[in-house]
Amino acid sequence: MLTLLGFAMIATFLVLIMLKKMSPIAALVLIPALFCVFVGKGAKLGDYVIDGVTSLAPTAAMLMFAIVYFGVMIDVGLFDPIVRGTLKFCKADPLRIVVGTALLAAIVSLDGDGSTTFMITVSAMYPLYKRLKMSLVVMTGVAAMANGVMNTLPWGGPTARAATALKLDASDIFVPMIPALAVGLLFVFVLSYVLGRRERKRLGVLTLDEALVEEKVLVEEKETETVLVGAGGSNTGKSASRPTGSGSAAALGDDEPEDGFQGLDPNRATLRPKLYWFNALLTVSLLTAMIMEWLPIPVLFLLGAALALTVNFPHIPDQKARLAAHADNVLNVSGMVFAAAVFTGVLQGTGMVDHMAKWMVDVIPEGMGPHMAFVTGLLSLPLTYFMSNDGFYFGVLPVLAEAGAAHGVTPLEMARASLVGQPLHMSSPLVPAVYVLVGMAKVEFGDHTRFVVKWAALTCLVILGAGMLFGII
Repeated sequence: MLTLLGFAMIATFLVLIMLKKMSPIAALVLIPALFCVFVGKGAKLGDYVIDGVTSLAPTAAMLMFAIVYFGVMIDVGLFDPIVRGTLKFCKADPLRIVVGTALLAAIVSLDGDGSTTFMITVSAMYPLYKRLKMSLVVMTGVAAMANGVMNTLPWGGPTARAATALKLDASDIFVPMIPALAVGLLFVFVLSYVLGRRERKRLGVLTLDEALVEEKVLVEEKETETVLVGAGGSNTGKSASRPTGSGSAAALGDDEPEDGFQGLDPNRATLRPKLYWFNALLTVSLLTAMIMEWLPIPVLFLLGAALALTVNFPHIPDQKARLAAHADNVLNVSGMVFAAAVFTGVLQGTGMVDHMAKWMVDVIPEGMGPHMAFVTGLLSLPLTYFMSNDGFYFGVLPVLAEAGAAHGVTPLEMARASLVGQPLHMSSPLVPAVYVLVGMAKVEFGDHTRFVVKWAALTCLVILGAGMLFGII
């Protein structure tokens, strides 16, 4: 019964958010609360929620201060050279922009943290997507898939969890997987090329100079329209309609600076060119400390954000202004994380997740025993999507590994197969980083899910097929 209710709860949540019948935060809270009552454990809902919030509180703190830290770094111009280099490569060609998104996300993912990857990638690419009226779900989907493949790095999380759960060396798991993961990353680049061609066909190609000229003309038209409407005595101070671009360029008015190239403005007041190398050294030190695990990640970002604010903006009013500028993203992401805590708390507290995992293992046909690595690779897609990495690697993988060992399948093969589902996992509603991605990109989570699931699942299958072809899995 718990198994059926667990799957029903997840399905209800996904359907409601994809059909936009409920907001993700409301669905993450109300759906599990309702199913908790159905299970007959409504009296313990408070305990489950508190347990969930307690377990995710460090993640929420990390995301809050990471957004502040990287927001400040973007404000002061640390990533402007990366953005300019990316834009120089991309120009105003949608194909190059989509490929550049995948490439940038993959490179930044070397730090092993999805949240920072998405913050930097979206900050660099979002203005260009908006200016050319490109599909923002293409940006979020490509970035999530590229990061999902790179998330298998030994310091990224899943590989370390698999190694810990099965008492193996992380390098023994990861190094042989490199060829299969390289094929998966190559597939993401090919997919981004295909999606880019689709966008190019839909929008055409302009040079950046042409896009700037067109935007200037459209903004001037909007300002003229605003004056005329204001003079007419209605809707004073606002244009009657939003400007629309012709061809492939999109224009944005001055009343929406967050949608323009504000992050590239060489004259913005928040730039700190004299502190560039200090900020670069601080960021490299912070990422090094994360990788070396010198301190917990939430503590590192808390200290980093405080130091970055103090050095770059020594005056308190300026610090308050920077915090206020990033408060929207902080509130959206932290709110989503704590809402997800209700979902995970009910799943785990009621025992639904354990029954679901046991059912998945029990339904595996006896004849598939010698092929447990392949089965584990397939199961990693739905299980890492519907469960946290901790739940899958510490709760399900050991059970699957025991079943595989009975048929001569080594723990190393099982561990490698368990990494296959990561490109899909990165878009799971239980992954806090995905809310950073969709929040900063101003994309509905349901729209992102509808777009990315099929492509991410295909990427996972490509990695699984390559692993079997190379004899890794």
